[in-house]
Amino acid sequence: MSADTPMESPFLAACRRQSVPYTPVWLMRQAGRYQPEYRALRARLGFLELCRSPETAAEVTVMAVEQLGVDAAIVFADILLMLEPLGVGLAFERGDGPVIQRPVRSGRDIDRLAPFDPRALDHVYETVRRAVRALAVPVIGFAGAPFTLASYLIEGGSSHDWARTRGFLYADPGAWAGLMERLVPAIAAYLNAQIDAGAAAVQLFDSWVGCVPPAAYRTHVLPHVRSLIGALRPGIPVIHFGTGTAGMLEAMRAAGGDVIGLDWRVDLDAAWARLGEGVAVMGNLDPAVLLGPIAEIRRQAANILDQAGGRPGHIFNLGHGILPQTPVAHVRALVDAVHELSARS
Repeated sequence: MSADTPMESPFLAACRRQSVPYTPVWLMRQAGRYQPEYRALRARLGFLELCRSPETAAEVTVMAVEQLGVDAAIVFADILLMLEPLGVGLAFERGDGPVIQRPVRSGRDIDRLAPFDPRALDHVYETVRRAVRALAVPVIGFAGAPFTLASYLIEGGSSHDWARTRGFLYADPGAWAGLMERLVPAIAAYLNAQIDAGAAAVQLFDSWVGCVPPAAYRTHVLPHVRSLIGALRPGIPVIHFGTGTAGMLEAMRAAGGDVIGLDWRVDLDAAWARLGEGVAVMGNLDPAVLLGPIAEIRRQAANILDQAGGRPGHIFNLGHGILPQTPVAHVRALVDAVHELSARS
């Protein structure tokens, strides 16, 4: 087995807090609108059309790895795809983002959700299989976490403050728990199917959970995330990522995951100290740094690597996804800088 095969990859070793020859790096939204090639594809294909084409989605997944030299791929998909089989009417409107045509606003709406059939997302698993065959680096599968998926269902799409979601949680905690109990086994089945297709690790995106207070997270979210992670295939690293979560890192760790993803709103060294031993961390460069000059990108990357201190268990990433206006050359410069500056002699 060569040193480049997934079983010996620095990324998987870091997930397991093992020593690595350099800090591995991959980037959220490493396939996306900042790439001219991706924009050319999107000029021909709608977003859902692209996601539903395993050939094209795998092409986009592989292209990002080859272009950037990152240490892991993440399957090209969207966290909302798994809501389609629930019969809620998912659409993506240019410029306006996702729309849920039949939102969840009451317990009756939860009862109307269709049973989740993971076979409805066979195209995602085929994308995983194609990417695994094409790449020498591990492929990461992913899904939205229960809170974030529930928030889209309740809001009917994106929101600036997620007030309707928070109000639902407080006004009818029984219905909220019922919605969580519908989503958790569906997410677990979806992630396990990606693992069965060859994903070497999985990431839970809890993009909007930072909008709730830590006490509400502990009561209404944590038990469900813990149940979900416990239902995943054993031995597969789980990355647990959220944004705006500086106030609930300890609770996120209690919910589970081999790696806790950090956004840019917290210092990596302080966050890792709070999380304690026995867990890896991922992050956490501000994506806006990539809009600046390359010298500043290298300086900011070095600062995060210094905070990690060479301890086993650090995976370099951004604190959220690559911004659409980011120059491709700046992204590649970051990857090269992380590899160069973190190389162990």
